[in-house]
Amino acid sequence: YGTVRGFLSVVQLNPFPAEGWGGRVSTAPHASPLAQVVRYQAGYVVCAVIAGLYLLAMPTAGLCFCCLRCRRRCGGRVKMEHKAMACERAVLVTFLLLTTLVLLIGVVTAFVTNQHMHEQMGPSAEAVPETLLSLRGLVSEVPLELQAVAEQFSFPQEQVLKELNGVGSSIGKAIHSQLKSTVYEALASVLSLGQALQVSVDHLRGLNATSVELQEGQEALAPALHGHRQRLLSLLQEPPCQGCAGALDKSHTLELGADFSQVPSVDHVLHRLKGVPEANFYSMVLEENTTFNALPILAALQTADMIRELKKVVAEQPRGLNTMGEAFPVWEAASRWSQALEEVEERSRPPACFPDAHLLLGRWIAGCVLCSVVLLVVVCNLLGLNLGIWGLSAREDPSHSEAKGESGARFLMVGVGFSFLFAVPLIILIFSTFLVGGNVQTLVCQSWESGELYEFVDTPGNLPPSMNLSQLLGLKKNLSILLAYEQCKQGAVLWTVLQLNDSYDLEKHLDISQYTIKLQQELQKLKVDVKNLDLLSPAARRDLEALQSSGLESIHYPGFLAEIQKPVVNSDVEKLAQELEGLSQTQGNATLGQKLQEEARGLQHLHQEKILPQQNLVAKLNRSVQALASSAPHLQSEISGVLDRVTHLKEELPTWATHILRNESECFLKREMGYFSQYVAWVREEVTQRIATCQPLSGALDSGRVILCDMVADPWNAFWFCLGWCTFFLIPSIVFAIKTSKYFRPIRKRLSSTSSEETQLFHIPRVTSLKL
Repeated sequence: YGTVRGFLSVVQLNPFPAEGWGGRVSTAPHASPLAQVVRYQAGYVVCAVIAGLYLLAMPTAGLCFCCLRCRRRCGGRVKMEHKAMACERAVLVTFLLLTTLVLLIGVVTAFVTNQHMHEQMGPSAEAVPETLLSLRGLVSEVPLELQAVAEQFSFPQEQVLKELNGVGSSIGKAIHSQLKSTVYEALASVLSLGQALQVSVDHLRGLNATSVELQEGQEALAPALHGHRQRLLSLLQEPPCQGCAGALDKSHTLELGADFSQVPSVDHVLHRLKGVPEANFYSMVLEENTTFNALPILAALQTADMIRELKKVVAEQPRGLNTMGEAFPVWEAASRWSQALEEVEERSRPPACFPDAHLLLGRWIAGCVLCSVVLLVVVCNLLGLNLGIWGLSAREDPSHSEAKGESGARFLMVGVGFSFLFAVPLIILIFSTFLVGGNVQTLVCQSWESGELYEFVDTPGNLPPSMNLSQLLGLKKNLSILLAYEQCKQGAVLWTVLQLNDSYDLEKHLDISQYTIKLQQELQKLKVDVKNLDLLSPAARRDLEALQSSGLESIHYPGFLAEIQKPVVNSDVEKLAQELEGLSQTQGNATLGQKLQEEARGLQHLHQEKILPQQNLVAKLNRSVQALASSAPHLQSEISGVLDRVTHLKEELPTWATHILRNESECFLKREMGYFSQYVAWVREEVTQRIATCQPLSGALDSGRVILCDMVADPWNAFWFCLGWCTFFLIPSIVFAIKTSKYFRPIRKRLSSTSSEETQLFHIPRVTSLKL
């Protein structure tokens, strides 16, 4: 193959006309196209002249040879034996043998290339539809890939729809999380104040009840004390009473100490606190706390309808993505090209591409026949040489006729005849195949491999406007086939190869701003109502307001404390009773002693029945007064603070909840827009860097070059080249065969006229008849 290419490069010295016939090929710009073609094909013209001369010379020489053979003037015998005859014969035999070996090498190579071409034609024909199929796949898959990319919008849609299912609960949790510290603190304050309210009201009511009981007790205690005092003073002042001075002094003080009728009245405060507490603060706070903790569920329920509307908006497909594939420049051309490639592919499949199923076999048989013709000449030469040399070695006298030598000479003449007979069809066939295969190699294959063929296609004017690839694809810029091929070979995508930045506005189709604006507008409609969270029920508010306006802090607690600090009875009744008990034992007057003993028992009974309960009531009153006196001043400020705080929270909670809702909505929208932005970036990268790689196109072109040049043109050219050299070597084969055949026939026994004594060593006398 390398030898054939080298030969063709010598035949075609002109460079490939990448700029057309009017370019660098022609030195005469105004020459006719035919003259330019002839000038460019000068090497082939020379070969045609040589083939023509061969075509004329071989039949003429054959006719002359036939005429001379008929007159026995060519290919006869050696007339005389001379000194250099053996050397001449050896030289002729050697040259004929060498020529025959050259023919044999050529015919063997022709057989091999013919078989190789036969083996390559089948796979080549099968490779054509496969190549076209891959190319059609590239063309037809571009719209499908674009459509598939557009359909991938469902992934961010599904993610957004999935997150929308929990957005209401998520917003509720955010509101709950950010407001719980404030709400929990307010509810704790309300609960604490409610407990303080209950305690204060209980103490106040206890204070009033205790004061009444103390007053009632004093009213019952005062007459009893007065009676005992009068009787004791009478008894202890009697003369018989011995040691009664101390008891007499104590009896003088046997009277009430504290006067609880003098304590301040709390009736007006109790009147204002009538029915307080009306509310159960613990249950109320528990209920409000439950309501606040249920805020995520409440938010989910309140936003359910709006979420459904949002899902409808998200489920829509952006208009730009829907038309992205249809607006792609190669969309319309893809269907036409795909259909055309499909038709070509169907036609290229056997047997459609080979109407005669036996055409390949016929071509192979024809090649074998042509090779067999040359092989026949080779066989004749070899048989002639073998038989001739055998006959020479077996011949004792050169002038004697010998059958093997005669047969060898005849075989050589037969080979000469076959050479003359088949030279003309061989040279015609060889030149025809040479003209086709040589131009395919020099004009197509070499330029295809070097890229000059792509430059030829790129040059304006070399192809008709209907074959302009840029116009067929709807591109605004002219497309360089060579640059496109190189980029495709490196794995570039159609976006880069076709320079679609100027022909296709991708960003217009990837603009989903209208989609996102609509989504944002729907998100802004989300609302969460927290007005159900009262924090303080109306009844509880009335309780606190009643306590605040009751005047609890204005009660004169020191008046209570002043009476509480006084004893119930000024004298210690229990000690007085014990002392009287002792005096009764020491009195000499039994009657006096008995009366003193009765008074002692009366005082003890009075102490147990009336004085001790009074003292307990005083202690109870003291606790209530102390509790109220310590809590009342602060309770008013706490009530004011809690009421103000609850009122403020009640007013601000909706605002705060709305603010948190807006923040959460913006965060949600930002996250969802991140999904869509990621999708848009992915689509941009897919379309501009990955989708529709045109490497199959460069692969198809390379496969086409391999099929045409390596699998078809190379064996084709090698075949005619081998037959060509065999055909041209028929000439020396004919000459050497004719010359050599003379030496295989008997030599006419006649001395040369130039012989000398050195050549005649002795004289044999003529035989004459003897007379007897």
